[in-house]
Order: sequence, then structure tokens, then C-alpha cells
Amino acid sequence: MTETQQIPTPAATTTTSSSRPKVLLLVETTMAYGRGVLEGISRYRIEKQPWSVQLDLRELMAGPPAWLNSWDGDGIITRELSPAMLEFIQDTGVPTINLGDIQNETSLPSVMNDHDAIGRLAATHLADKGLEHFAFAGFDDHLWSQLRLDGFRACLTERKVASSDSIHLHMSEWANASKHGWQDQQEQIVEWVRKLPRPIGIFACNDFRGQHILEACQTAKVSVPDEIAVLGVDNDHVLCDFCDPPLSSIIPAAERIGYQAALMLDQLMRGEQPSELHLRIPPLGIAERLSTDVLAIDDEDVAAAIQMIRFRACEGLTVSDILKEVPIARSSLERRFRQYLGRSPQAEIRRVQIKRACQLLRDTELSLVKISRLTGFKHAEYFSVVFKREVKQTPGRYREASRAKARKL
Repeated sequence: MTETQQIPTPAATTTTSSSRPKVLLLVETTMAYGRGVLEGISRYRIEKQPWSVQLDLRELMAGPPAWLNSWDGDGIITRELSPAMLEFIQDTGVPTINLGDIQNETSLPSVMNDHDAIGRLAATHLADKGLEHFAFAGFDDHLWSQLRLDGFRACLTERKVASSDSIHLHMSEWANASKHGWQDQQEQIVEWVRKLPRPIGIFACNDFRGQHILEACQTAKVSVPDEIAVLGVDNDHVLCDFCDPPLSSIIPAAERIGYQAALMLDQLMRGEQPSELHLRIPPLGIAERLSTDVLAIDDEDVAAAIQMIRFRACEGLTVSDILKEVPIARSSLERRFRQYLGRSPQAEIRRVQIKRACQLLRDTELSLVKISRLTGFKHAEYFSVVFKREVKQTPGRYREASRAKARKL
């Protein structure tokens, strides 16, 4: 959604046609989201307007750089909105685009995530799994976390699968947790997890929070995703894949946010008035991994078999291997799988293998030989045949198409 407000904007800085505008970027480089934003800004520079850029290697909430007061430039794109930073912007009048969403700052033109849409997407994803209990883990001192919770609550209430006051919450202060370490807070999360009704879907406000929840589930000896399904935000590939099991995550349109911020700043530096001063960009979708690969199933044998498939399909698991640990007749297993999933155990094994293969093709440069081995196929040729049969594309074509789609977004 977008919001249009006619509010005062910083004065434009006049630049000559022969000079490049000097732009300061205060966007964290240590997190996947910030790097995605920077990629979008870079794409705008390549396509439209060459700038002279000052870029800090920085963490989120690192504070303004020590040399800020001596900086002389034409525009700023920032996620840093400390009182000192706001004072500098006000005193200098330099055109500035705000990407920060920790507090409710409306005096500056801004481009941000649509946090309500993120919360609603999370609610839809978890509710579609057949879950009846829901929880949210966030930070009570960050506006973006609260807005995601609001969207999550609203969607669940509208779908009549949960009331606003029935959603279990675990909120903490980011600043205090960072200052004093995670150990005390992690112990609190473990106790919270142990008390939750099950099965339950937990929406973590970001991937770091999702990792905390998954670590707490391991400590509490709670099965994920069968008892607790966990969904994060930001789709930080490294962090999500380090989680056990890998963390499902909402994909923000970080590159688009960066591109739109660069476009808006360019307009301001030229003395033009953007048509919209506050853009809210919806997420791209969900990268589903094992942490939410769940269906609410009452049959213990089928649930046990599904759990084996989730964790061992890519190791070459067979139906015979399942029957060694789930002591029922093969015909009964086949019938009950079709009853609950609409497909056979073998088809479910293939589904998990192909899903993992798609992720590896999208997110890595691994060869087909390596991917086939990582997904439980002995031969790359057979893997390619199965992949084309299931996906209707060769692995190579799928990789090209998925990356072309990502570039367009």
C-alpha cells in the first residue's frame, strides 16, 4: 500500500551537468536485507544516474559516522535515524530518503517494507497449514515488529481462525538483549516454547528471531515443524540454512526498495517533487523450507513417516526404509498417505527432493552433479529426468528462469 502526504521536503541541492551528485549511503552491509537494498541503489546508478557514493561498512543501528559533520554532499539515503542524524539533516537541509522503520518518523520522504502485508502473508501461510494455534515473537521497542504483529493479528481475526487476544506473544527489547547478551533471553524463550499449545505456528518478526525460536525448540526437545512451525522474515539464505531445520522466510522486496529510494532521491536532488513521499513495498513471497513444511495430521504413523521424509529424503530414503521404522503394512501406509496428502509416500519423497533441488538451483552456483547428490540421486542424468518430469523444465532452464524473474522484481 502507499501513502501520499504533501509535507515539506528538504531543499534540493543544485548540481551542474558536468558534476556527479555526491550521495551518502548509511545502510547496513552486515545483513542480507541491507545488502539487497544496496543492490537496488546500485542498479539505479547503473541504469539512470552515475553518482559519487560514500558508503560505510556498517552494522544496523551503528550510529552516524564520526566524520558526518564534515561531510559535504548532495543527498542521503539512510537507515540511521538517531537524534544526531536527524539534527544533521535538519541543519543542512540536504535531500534525504529515510529507509529506517524503528520509530514512527514521518518528516522525511521514505521507502519501506509494507509491514502490514508481511504480517498478513505470514498469517495466511501458517493458517493454510491447518494450524489452530498461533504465536508471534518480536521486539517491543521496534515499530516494524509491532506493525508486522498488527497485520498478523488482523488477518487471523478476519479469517476467523484466531482472535486477537488468543495469539501467544513473546516480546523483548532489542537494545537490552544486544547489550546484555542472548543467554538470559534465550532461557526465557525456551520456557515460553515449553508452555505453548501444540501444534502451533510461530511468526518470528525476522530471521534472527526465527533462529532463536528454533534453537529454543531444540533445547526444549520440541519437534519442528510437527509440533511447532516457525516462519521468519528477510530470507537471509546463510542464516536460514544454518538453522536446524532450515527456516522458512518471507522474502522482502529489498532491491526494489533500494531502487525506489534512489529514484526518489534523484528527483529531490533535481528539485522535483515525487508523486508519493511515503512508499510501502509489499513482500515478494515466501521461501518455504522445512521449518513450516507441516500439515496438521492426527495419524501418528503418517506423521512419523512424514517426519522421516522431511529429514532424510535427500539422503536417498526409500519407502522400504520408512516401513522399517513405522511398523505398518505398505498398503496401509499408501492408503493413509493418499487420505491425508493426496499422494503416495514415494511421491512425497520426490516432492521434498525436488523442492530442495529448486532451492539449490535458485540460490547457489552448484553443478547439477553436486545438486543431484545433495538431493539423494545417485546419477545426475536420472535427476535431470525426474526434475523435468516434475517441474516441466530442465534444471538448467529452471535456474535461468528463476533468476530472470528475480531480476525483474
